[in-house]
Amino acid sequence: MVTCRRINGRITSTREFESEYPFAPHYLDINGHRLHYLDEGAGPPVLMVHGNPTWSFYFRHLVNRLSREFRTLVPDHMGCGFSDKPDPKIYDYTLASRVSDLDAFVAHTVPQGKLDLIVHDWGGMIGLAWALDHLDRINRVVITNTSGFFLPETKRFPWMLWLVKYLNWFSVPAVLGLNLFAKGALYLGACTRLSARVKKGLTVPYNSPSNRIATLKFVQDIPLTPADPAWEVVARVDKRIHRLNPDQVLFLWGAKDFVFDTCFLDEFLKRLPGAQSHVFSDAGHYLFEDKPKQTAEMIHRFLGSDGMALL
Repeated sequence: MVTCRRINGRITSTREFESEYPFAPHYLDINGHRLHYLDEGAGPPVLMVHGNPTWSFYFRHLVNRLSREFRTLVPDHMGCGFSDKPDPKIYDYTLASRVSDLDAFVAHTVPQGKLDLIVHDWGGMIGLAWALDHLDRINRVVITNTSGFFLPETKRFPWMLWLVKYLNWFSVPAVLGLNLFAKGALYLGACTRLSARVKKGLTVPYNSPSNRIATLKFVQDIPLTPADPAWEVVARVDKRIHRLNPDQVLFLWGAKDFVFDTCFLDEFLKRLPGAQSHVFSDAGHYLFEDKPKQTAEMIHRFLGSDGMALL
């Protein structure tokens, strides 16, 4: 099945990688903007929340594995994937907006009952912010290469992200003009050599400057000082992350992530002692690209477990 949309005057299509992403598109209107999502399989709902610069394509292996027994729900954030990519004058590209969008999405797709949550990168902060406001709705949580708190004391903010966040004269031509953020992640994000089809899948939604706005805004929204708009939301997550039940949390981590390295995992485990965790020493930020089969099987066992140790 080929998905095709015209977004901001440019055609976005899965035609060159439909075998990797053979899923039917679904759309939800949120405040006048169309949000694209996957809804595959039947059974207990599993919500997957992606980060930057990925989209639902990143979770394709999990969707294929889990949709045999679960209902897998994977939204594309506004500005990402096959969702609308509105001008920042009419859509507020901030963490608070992302959490609000996710709340609207869950209200539409799973209006009641518990769900499982799988998060990665910015999807970690977005998903955990929503989860901590709805703990009665949360069953199990799988956390991969992300954060649920402010920058750990042992971690310096990467200089490449600093340039994108603060220097518009650099970030606008580099990120919006040349798409260097999404293209660079193809080489910095994975330890394995990605196929041409997978590279196409990861980057094709970001096919024009106006369709790359989210990749820039996500970086600019990283909170480093109280003046940053996302600071308040992150502060709430930081203070409440310990409220998750560690028996219901699984950490899977790519050790070679140049941003979310193992010091982030160590900080998570300080706050959630007793949670299960597994570190892949030869995997990077794009963990599900480096270890698709291993991670899918671990997550499948965890979501179907009765609390026994899995790792």
